[in-house]
Amino acid sequence: MNLDDDYANAAYIANADAFPSMWEKKAKAFRAETDAREALPYGAGTRHKFDLVLPSGVPLGLFVFVHGGYWLRFDRSYWTHLARGAVDRGWAVAMPSYSLAPQARISEITQQVARAIDVAAGEVDGPIVLAGHSAGGHLVARMACPGVLADTVAERLQHVVPISPLADLRPLMQTSMNADLKLDDAECIAESPSLLKPHADVPVTVWVGARERPAFLDQARWLSEAWGCDRFVAGEKHHFDVIDVLENPNSAFCRMLFPN
Repeated sequence: MNLDDDYANAAYIANADAFPSMWEKKAKAFRAETDAREALPYGAGTRHKFDLVLPSGVPLGLFVFVHGGYWLRFDRSYWTHLARGAVDRGWAVAMPSYSLAPQARISEITQQVARAIDVAAGEVDGPIVLAGHSAGGHLVARMACPGVLADTVAERLQHVVPISPLADLRPLMQTSMNADLKLDDAECIAESPSLLKPHADVPVTVWVGARERPAFLDQARWLSEAWGCDRFVAGEKHHFDVIDVLENPNSAFCRMLFPN
């Protein structure tokens, strides 16, 4: 069985090809108007860097956004505009890049993101909120599991929000992209959040668009059921615009995550 169509988002979104360039332009424009510290290293690799966007005053806490792209594409430069909501509410925002498949396996990317968050946490005091989209939703869900983040960082977690997450990786073994992901049974079991247990005391909310592909609605449901956590289905949102709520400081999403 080939599940390529089940996980094909762009094929079911009007003008899907226009989204990456739009994201990139909006991100560049937002960087130009903000206090951003760019390309801070968290490791030795060329992609092991994060940008840190600071609010006008002392940060109330740290928000980390982890991008998606099936662990195969994109970097932090496409997403800076998504920091607007948190920054306007007084929070610092870190956005890491990470190595991409096939140069890195998903288990290695998990460890890279954990390291990025650990380093970013050393730059900003206070509570930590994590959100990630699609593959990034998988990665922040992994951060909510014991033994991934440093204990001193995990203790600061206030909320984790996987947006349209990939929670059970086993179906991806039946897609053509697995030629690059190189997933096998052992890695799927070790890296699928829905097969793992989260920290008992960390609030998790799964967020997904109502117009997502059925496979992504299933993935969101699997995670919320496995973890017994809240799930919010955003009306009329598809896989590419479900993240727009991060730009609006007065959105329900930002009000939930960034009290001020």
